[in-house]
Amino acid sequence: MAEKIESLKDIKSASKASKASATGSEATTRKPNRDKQGRSYATGKRKDAVARVWIKPGKGNITINEKSVDQYFARPVLKMIINQPFEITNRVNEFDVVCTVKGGGLSGQAGAIKHGISKALNEYEPELRAVLKKAGFLTRDDRVVERKKFGKAKARRSYQFSKR
Repeated sequence: MAEKIESLKDIKSASKASKASATGSEATTRKPNRDKQGRSYATGKRKDAVARVWIKPGKGNITINEKSVDQYFARPVLKMIINQPFEITNRVNEFDVVCTVKGGGLSGQAGAIKHGISKALNEYEPELRAVLKKAGFLTRDDRVVERKKFGKAKARRSYQFSKR
């Protein structure tokens, strides 16, 4: 537990080590949670954004609010954030993702989709839980914008002070 994880490579190596130790100790196995169409559903949240995510086996197509991922997220960093759960579980281009997301900005929406995909992968294949948990993808990032205080311009920003 004292390992420091800073990159995806560290997460992959740590996940291999935890998978080796978890195989013998895990007594109860969870069964996959899928609907009649073979999909798994999860809700992801980040800042003010909420994403409803469905995953099913496919070719790796990602649809967000009925648009492709390239149309919805123009910045490559946001696309990379969305694909992180697939990369660390070695499931790239194995699942089709359909999601609806609302609220927040693009960065918060990308984080919400990543959280939803991680939770849906956990529902679809429960044995991936150790890898996703170690990477921190199953934990909701609870940081939100601080509220504005009275007598201040924003949450902490004061008005300009004038001596005279």
